[in-house]
Amino acid sequence: MYRALRLCSQGGGFEAIPDPPRTLDLWRIRASLEAAGIPILDARVMLIASLPPEVTISRSGRLLFKTSDEEDARRAFERLVALAGLADAPATTPPSPTL
Repeated sequence: MYRALRLCSQGGGFEAIPDPPRTLDLWRIRASLEAAGIPILDARVMLIASLPPEVTISRSGRLLFKTSDEEDARRAFERLVALAGLADAPATTPPSPTL
């Protein structure tokens, strides 16, 4: 479902966007994460999970990892996929453009 983990346009974190687009069941994801002991803030249209790093999970499927460290984002992505049942395909980081 997630094909790429990429740096956000603002550069303050990494994001993963589902491909093809899909709507997430935030209630089910919240229940799964809370059962694993992950603190969750439920803002109805999105969840904020303290993995670390903090991750925003939107109903549209966008995942925002609030870290500038790519490896931290990747580890959090893999943990979130496993805990929340988001597995299809692991996110990969697209190659950096060469100058």
